[in-house]
Amino acid sequence: MAKVLGPDFIALQVSDMAASQRFYVEQLGLEPADRSPPGAVVFKTTGIPFAIREPMVPLAAANKLGWGVSLWIGVQGADDLHRTLADAGVTIVLPPADGPFGRFFALQDPDGYTLTLHEAA
Repeated sequence: MAKVLGPDFIALQVSDMAASQRFYVEQLGLEPADRSPPGAVVFKTTGIPFAIREPMVPLAAANKLGWGVSLWIGVQGADDLHRTLADAGVTIVLPPADGPFGRFFALQDPDGYTLTLHEAA
């Protein structure tokens, strides 16, 4: 019998690859992997691989990208990262707080995707 094991790769479709790559590298500090498939940038992450990619559907047809999706990303130093990102003008949608997975805050990337960054164990 077939069995779904759970997520093992996450990729966000973005409208501007260069702007999104700059955001994830310069603001969040992710490092691109040594190899990525055409039309995508895979980042060196632990746990589940994460990437941005060129759209596979017309993004302009959606009125809000990622609506209803909650993408949580583990970080070290959540409060320090929040201050750095807020000072850099990144849109913060939830200020730091304590939750079921530890200290967290939420931000928006250049396409408006909401990312919740939480203190990883």
